[in-house]
Amino acid sequence: MNKVLEEIGRIGIIPVVVLEEAEAAVPLAEALCKGGLACAEVTFRTKAAKEVIKRMSEAFPGMLVGAGTVLNIEQVEQAMEAGAKFIVSPGLNPRVVTYCLDKEIPVVPGCMTPSEIEQALELGLEVVKFFPAEPAGGLSMIKALAAPYTGLKFMPTGGIDVIKARDYLADSKVLACGGSWMVKAEMVKKKEFERITRLTGEAAELVKEYRMSE
Repeated sequence: MNKVLEEIGRIGIIPVVVLEEAEAAVPLAEALCKGGLACAEVTFRTKAAKEVIKRMSEAFPGMLVGAGTVLNIEQVEQAMEAGAKFIVSPGLNPRVVTYCLDKEIPVVPGCMTPSEIEQALELGLEVVKFFPAEPAGGLSMIKALAAPYTGLKFMPTGGIDVIKARDYLADSKVLACGGSWMVKAEMVKKKEFERITRLTGEAAELVKEYRMSE
């Protein structure tokens, strides 16, 4: 498995970040690192995404900063130019995946059906995002999908909170969970970075607790 994906598996919970303004990028990154999750999936849902990735990556070179909600090759290029170390997309776009693989960029596309999973396997992927995780059936659906595809790992994202994360982390088919409960927009807007650090620390402790035997 790609070293970046291995690192994502080690971290266990990936904070999913949506920032409207780049000014919050550095203090947010600092809060995540202090809390014990030196990682962020910065979504391309806002115009600030590229600058957020750039600022986080420059301020914390050891932090694993990736781009999420990547829908096309242009966004891949923007993310990588800004310093992103991995790409996540909500669905499986063969053009985006092929481009990333050709450039040796770690990519995790979203899949929620056997047909999409088989496309991912055909493209040579070992990890897929399961999105939207909770609305699509949660862990029970992952277990059902994983049964025929024994070598595949999942990164569920969508509707996962600190309670539900426990069961996901305990399952061997889950590489890592994506979550936003520790980086909610209102907390960032209010500059509640100490609270974000505390919630991130609790999430990091969950990873230790539920993956100690691995």
